[in-house]
Amino acid sequence: MPRGELRIYLGAAPGVGKTYAMLEEAQRRAARGTDVVIGFVETHGRQHTAAMLGDLEQVARSTISYRGAEFTEMDLEAVLARRPEIAVVDELAHTNVPGSRHEKRWQDVQELLDAGIDVLTTVNVQHLESVNDVVAQITGTTQRETVPDEIVRAAEQVELVDMTPEALRRRMAHGNIYRPDKIDAALGNYFRVGNLTALRELALLWLADKVDEQLDRYRSQQGIAATWEARERVVVALTGGPEGETLIRRAARVAARSKGADLLAVHVARSDGLAGADPAQLARQRVLVESLGGTYHQVLGTDVPAALLDFARGVNATQLVLGASRRGRFAQIFARGVGVTTTALSGAIDVHLVNHTEAGRGRRAAMPAALSRRRRLLGFALAGLGVPLLTLLLLTLPDLTLTSDILLFLAGVVGVALVGGLWPALVAALGGSLLLNWFFTPPHHTLTIAEVDNLLALAVFVGVAVAVSWVVDVAARRTREAARAAADAQTLATVAGGVLRGERPLPALLDQLRETFGLRAVSVLELAEEASGRPARAREEHAWCVVASVGDRPACTPDDGETSVPVDERITVVLSGRRLEAADRRIVEAFAAQAAIALRQERLAEEAATARPLAAADRMRTALLAAVSHDLRTPLASAKAAVTSLRSHDIEFDEQDREELLETAEESLDRLARLVGNLLDMSRLQAGVLGITATAIGLEDAVPLALDELGPVAATVGTDIPADLPAATADPGLLERVLVNVIANALRFSPPGQPPTVTASAHAGQVELRVIDRGPGIPEDQWEHVFLPFQRLGDRDNQTGVGLGLALSRGLAEAMGGSITPETTPGGGLTMVLRLPAAAQTTSEGPQE
Repeated sequence: MPRGELRIYLGAAPGVGKTYAMLEEAQRRAARGTDVVIGFVETHGRQHTAAMLGDLEQVARSTISYRGAEFTEMDLEAVLARRPEIAVVDELAHTNVPGSRHEKRWQDVQELLDAGIDVLTTVNVQHLESVNDVVAQITGTTQRETVPDEIVRAAEQVELVDMTPEALRRRMAHGNIYRPDKIDAALGNYFRVGNLTALRELALLWLADKVDEQLDRYRSQQGIAATWEARERVVVALTGGPEGETLIRRAARVAARSKGADLLAVHVARSDGLAGADPAQLARQRVLVESLGGTYHQVLGTDVPAALLDFARGVNATQLVLGASRRGRFAQIFARGVGVTTTALSGAIDVHLVNHTEAGRGRRAAMPAALSRRRRLLGFALAGLGVPLLTLLLLTLPDLTLTSDILLFLAGVVGVALVGGLWPALVAALGGSLLLNWFFTPPHHTLTIAEVDNLLALAVFVGVAVAVSWVVDVAARRTREAARAAADAQTLATVAGGVLRGERPLPALLDQLRETFGLRAVSVLELAEEASGRPARAREEHAWCVVASVGDRPACTPDDGETSVPVDERITVVLSGRRLEAADRRIVEAFAAQAAIALRQERLAEEAATARPLAAADRMRTALLAAVSHDLRTPLASAKAAVTSLRSHDIEFDEQDREELLETAEESLDRLARLVGNLLDMSRLQAGVLGITATAIGLEDAVPLALDELGPVAATVGTDIPADLPAATADPGLLERVLVNVIANALRFSPPGQPPTVTASAHAGQVELRVIDRGPGIPEDQWEHVFLPFQRLGDRDNQTGVGLGLALSRGLAEAMGGSITPETTPGGGLTMVLRLPAAAQTTSEGPQE
């Protein structure tokens, strides 16, 4: 059975018209004769959306009981049994009520697709898992209902339902999205122009990436290798040389000329892994690329131009930035170089060859000797003594032909090459050719060669000797490079492992570096900002600051250590204890670059930690303003209406009416006083200035006071407090405030005829008070959520306060040395457990056994 197709309507925010557009498509399909049914559509009370349902067949929803309440969900089994061609299922990210077939609605949709049923559905960009944290930063609200990106990316069609922020806010103001009592709060919070603009851009960018994937898939399926310039992508090639930063900045400027262009940096490493670029340079260049908004990539290849173009075509690049060749003019005569070759083979990709200060200066310094000095000296000695001895030996064997003599001399040259390398072998080859000519080539004892064959044989001997010597020397050099590369890789892996296992990357990195190279101390120095760019000031001792160090007597200035490795204009890593070999400096430079990155990460973490309380305070202020905009207005309006009516001379009130109006005004002002008191106490808690006077207090006295404070509504609350319950240590006023808030919350959610119960007990030096209700309860994963300021269960109730009660109660309880934790009431409901320290008991009878 073929799998069904998924079509998703993506929106930037609620109210843009996703469900309406989905139902329009369903109506069009039904008009063409397609079998379409409504599996689940949530109209949210919007008349235009409800009207679009029209006469479409709707599968009856299933009813699920959960914690004493009734909920409706899509009846998946009924839709599968109906087997329509197309099922319309709204809100893809929805979390099903516990007891449903699947936890998430997108899992329901997957089962419909597996059954061969096409599905139309909707989702907002804030529900995509990959952008969940970004949305939280933008809006200050964490979305708990998410859908994996791969589910949406796998859809055959994703259609963006777009609307400008201004139009969406007008639609909100006209009452077409939320109820009138929610409009002001929504416009002032989630539906701010800045939020909507950012969410809209996020949706557009996500969809652009989705379209980009589809384009790449189509080009791959059709075997299209040519570049399609649907989107600007600038690739900059890095060799690890000092010109890399110049190329990166030039490529970034090229990319900046096109809005939305991508910047990609690529380094082609040799596939044999022997000769590589400077890791320190590449590390710094990678940081620069990422700071400019680009990405860094590394590929393997023996043919650099071919590997570079394969990468560029693979990412559908439109422009390629290369540096002018660092090879000298003489070297360019024999080979055109990477830049020229890449340009010739680039095809439709534009290639920029950027000049720089390193161009034409030669690619690299002279290669180090492949063999040690001792082996080279031994090779020269063998060439100086072995070749004459071989000549004396051959002179005692007159029956050998010239060919045999040449082969034996060639074997001697190969032996010298194996011992001493290229130059001793060349000396042996030259000396051997002269001796062969003098003693064994007619006419003897003269350098004249009578026969052309002998001349050819001697020439071949010299050529083969030189070639063999060169091959042996290159093999030795490669072996040495491989050993060095393996040692460097092992060192890097050890350091990386130490950093990853440590909680503080910078000290772990420096300590591992010290141990690896046997140093006394390693320090990271930072030049004062006022001394940057001023060499005279940089030589002063107080111009440098030690930002991190390990070991004994770390250096305080670059001159105090044996080796200093500058990372940038202000950061320098100084090594103390011994001077490093030149071969070790390159790997140390890579570690220094990583140390600078670790330092930057530590500082960013510190800045984030400093900014986090400020951001939390800002979110609290925003939530406070949004919440009290309604909750202050309601009691004020009630009190003002009652007082205005009493002062009016147009209506004559009897005594009963006057009492009712006065009672209304009193209740409203009491509610306002409690709200203001909660806000002030929360402010004092957060500022750490809440005054507490702890004393021994019996719960049998504190609970009735809290019930009296709540008024007649608390008359039905049951209490069960043992007479022998120990007293608790608490502030009487604050304890009353805690009890009022917790019991009021239980009353708010208790069903009719099942009032809450308050019980108390003592255990392990603590007094426990339990407020038990039989309401809908709270899922366990939401327990901590209800203790956040300005939060209510489900955020559905705008009539019962700003959501400070439980947050304030927990804060007050903890300030008195206690705690408040939620538990599930057996049989359904929620139990709030208040734990307080038991007061110390004194007795005149002494200790009892």
